[in-house]
Amino acid sequence: MTPQPGHYARKQINSPSNLIAWSHRRRFEFAVRAVTGKGTSLLDYGCGDGTFAFMVRDHFTRIVGADVDAEQTADCARRLKEVSDISFVTVADLSADHTGQYDCVTCMETLEHCTEKVQRLVLADLIRLVKPSGLILISVPIEIGPSLLIKQVVRRIAGWRGLGDYRHNERYTFRELTRMLFAGAGTKIERPEYLRVKSDPDTASHGHKGFNWRRLKATIAHSMQVRQTRFTPLGWTRGVLSSQCWFFCAPRS
Repeated sequence: MTPQPGHYARKQINSPSNLIAWSHRRRFEFAVRAVTGKGTSLLDYGCGDGTFAFMVRDHFTRIVGADVDAEQTADCARRLKEVSDISFVTVADLSADHTGQYDCVTCMETLEHCTEKVQRLVLADLIRLVKPSGLILISVPIEIGPSLLIKQVVRRIAGWRGLGDYRHNERYTFRELTRMLFAGAGTKIERPEYLRVKSDPDTASHGHKGFNWRRLKATIAHSMQVRQTRFTPLGWTRGVLSSQCWFFCAPRS
């Protein structure tokens, strides 16, 4: 049974842009390989449209997808209702019953959208939910260096073609772009905030503008072990020409 693809799948891995589709397919293929053989239970934290949960359905006996958006998890449950061993909950529903229950916890393309305060809360949640010997796999986009310049060009072209929501691509000033092109671990620019609920600052989130994976890595290292850092695609460039960065993490002993 092949379910109807969700909105992220339509925008990314099924994108009419060959470059966008290729990059995101490599991302999902890498993630599947990374978690294969890592146990029997998986939690996808920030599951989006459930694409990854569906892709790893044959590798785990229990899969839970969690997202902050209740409408999104309801849509996932509806589209994937015929797939056994996959369930969807909101992040708020990850109660004590889920603590320490997962061999593998993934959090992909999520933390870049969180404010720094929320990032720390999410990281604490990932540690709480994984088993002491489990794997925490985190992926985020690379929005610094040459990758940023390439992405901005690709996004602008996709916007001109009317693909997805790329017409709403965030813009950089020349100074901001220069800082992020040569960003180090401490480089930071102002990041626009968007409210999911009007007039409620607790629902603030970011787009991709100003995200620095090096800064996030330092934040992650304060709370858990970062055992390995990988990049996709073109991993041999060490992230210089890659789209995503991956952190293979574990709770501290």
